[in-house]
Amino acid sequence: MDWGSALVLNGANGLVWGLILALIALGLTLVFGVIRIINVAHGDLYMLGAVAGWYVIGYTLNFWIALVIVPIIVAIVGLVMERSVLRPIEDKAILTIIATFGVSMVLQQTVLATFGGAPQRIEPPFRAVVELYGYGYDMFRLFVGGFSIVAIVALWLFLYRTRFGTWVRAVRQDRELALGVGIPTNRVYAVTFAIGSGLAALGGVLAAPIVALDFQMGIDILPSALMVVIIGGLGSLEGSLVAALILGEMEGIASVFVTPTTAKILQLLTMSVILLARPQGLFGRKG
Repeated sequence: MDWGSALVLNGANGLVWGLILALIALGLTLVFGVIRIINVAHGDLYMLGAVAGWYVIGYTLNFWIALVIVPIIVAIVGLVMERSVLRPIEDKAILTIIATFGVSMVLQQTVLATFGGAPQRIEPPFRAVVELYGYGYDMFRLFVGGFSIVAIVALWLFLYRTRFGTWVRAVRQDRELALGVGIPTNRVYAVTFAIGSGLAALGGVLAAPIVALDFQMGIDILPSALMVVIIGGLGSLEGSLVAALILGEMEGIASVFVTPTTAKILQLLTMSVILLARPQGLFGRKG
């Protein structure tokens, strides 16, 4: 395979992974933007989505059922987590970080006890290839990228074309003012956290046939998701989307020339340069 073909194929892989990462990071950004909570357990909700998808597919032999019901299940888990663990301490930043770290440990150990420590694989629901630059490219990866775009557009329509989405944006802008005009902020918090959890799980189900599944896969994805949120600008959905695509493409293209470890180092260096030039992130506001 020549350099041109390798760049195109790895660039396509980077775009697909960037879109998966965007789903995960958008959930994290949405929660931070509205509730001002850094959910350390967010990566484990992604892991929970992938593992739950493995179980659902094992019982039903149907990937599409898992794609529909697993994000809903994990969204309910997120709702319970927000109501029972975070609601009493949501105005205490340090305590929320400690609490979500505790939830992260509980999720990991629960999955380890039930799922086991050995990595598992999920077969793609279909096998087909499409010609890309003279080489066959996995159609399932293209489906994952397309479905991720649909999910991101659906989130945008929810936030900007529905009444509840207007409430979410109002609380994100000014909680006290939103409360003063009668918006049920507690309900907005709960639903926002559930949506963020569901987006992480959706990313997990879509990634499950592409990556190896294990109880620590959330630990691997969390730094990348946090990197996306910081580079994009804290609380900026648009920034998270752009940053995820940049980092995904960087990882895909860099893997042609360097090892995965070196590619991660290049990502960190890029983040440092961006933050030196714009400490508030690409789409963040000063102050």
